Amino acid sequence: GNVVRLLGQRVRPALDLPKIRRNALVEIVPISMGCLNHCTYCKTKHARGDLVSYLPEAIVARVQDVIKEGVRELWLSSEDTGAYGRDINVSLATMLDGVVGCLPDGVMLRVGMTNPPHILAHMEAVARVLNHPRVFKFLHIPVQCGSNRVLADMKREYTVADFEKLADYLLVQVPGITLATDIICGFPTETEEDFQGSLDLMAKYKFPIVNIAQFYPRPATVAAKMQKLASTVVKDRSRRTTIAFEAYRTWDHLVGQDIRVWVIEFGKDPDYVVGHSEGYTQVLLPRDGALLGRSVLAHVMSASKWSVKAEVLSVFPEPADLPQVSTSRVAVLPSPAAISAS
Repeated sequence: GNVVRLLGQRVRPALDLPKIRRNALVEIVPISMGCLNHCTYCKTKHARGDLVSYLPEAIVARVQDVIKEGVRELWLSSEDTGAYGRDINVSLATMLDGVVGCLPDGVMLRVGMTNPPHILAHMEAVARVLNHPRVFKFLHIPVQCGSNRVLADMKREYTVADFEKLADYLLVQVPGITLATDIICGFPTETEEDFQGSLDLMAKYKFPIVNIAQFYPRPATVAAKMQKLASTVVKDRSRRTTIAFEAYRTWDHLVGQDIRVWVIEFGKDPDYVVGHSEGYTQVLLPRDGALLGRSVLAHVMSASKWSVKAEVLSVFPEPADLPQVSTSRVAVLPSPAAISAS
């Protein structure tokens, strides 16, 4: 068939294109496309090319527009938040300060995933933003492996010590922060000793969220040409990583505390609505649709591996100038009727 090739400079899709949100209270705002990395196992570079950042004023304008539509939780998305702006000579701090500066009380921001190499240069600025009262104390930093040798084979451009420096700094400078990470099990050059390094990192930091993946050779990547490990080895390491992750608990310290919760959706369990604490802990509250889009003071009654359950003590008043969300609440999915039908 015919082949169409797009030549010349890449054009950023407009941020204000019409959108139907899965959750009317949550908006995902991309801050860039592509990346600066050349990871040997990843197809992102092939699919999305080099880094192309949106201008700070375009991002801020989008944030302001969606707040007017009743959005209460904003996610800044990127293949690598830390690399933002390097192609347009704009600092990450400048963009984040602009976004945070236009957030009214009642609207929360979640900063997107970042790889260690580029965010190391912005640690102080990121910590300052994460300490803002309208920003969740949450950051997703994929480590992928606890072995320097494997990280080099992956071309991740950082060491285990670099990751630890970043994690240690944020844990001290942003009290209560939740650090999420990713671990790839069974990369072709990973030995048992290398794998143990990943388990050691989990034991050290007890990450509340770990995305565990078995290595899969993606076509046309460098890693796909490497000699694969036996599938039994890969599966065994994935199983052992999962067991190690599920062996510890991270939310028990919240039991008995009174915390602020931003309520964002109906739960899959028909008895609850779901919100997040300032550290982005998932909080289950007794079902009350009127709470959607509101923030509440809640008393934590119990904790599990994945979430906490709490009782509402009071509802914080909405600022007078905050757009009302009555229409948005109707559109929040899944609806109680849908849950009952399923």
